[in-house]
Amino acid sequence: MIMRIFQVQTQPGKEAEFSKFFHEVAIPLMKSTDGIVDIFPGKAREESPREFSMVMLWRDLDALKAFVGEDYTDAHIAPEEAELVAHRRIAHYDLVEV
Repeated sequence: MIMRIFQVQTQPGKEAEFSKFFHEVAIPLMKSTDGIVDIFPGKAREESPREFSMVMLWRDLDALKAFVGEDYTDAHIAPEEAELVAHRRIAHYDLVEV
């Protein structure tokens, strides 16, 4: 399995608007995506009100590429969220069984 960690920092003053998009669009989309094993969305905290994240567990790299394309290392954001996001980061890891 592949662990994909997606992090964003919103533009100043766009926290509520991004939160609405995150909860109403992004999370439901990811929950319904073929190849997703599980998701763990992270909401902003008081000490970091502009930061959101989502950890996604993908069945395998082929499933991830089927969703995001061959360049899976790009931290893709939807056009409707582009004006809300100041910075974004993506990281991938092979899941370690414990």
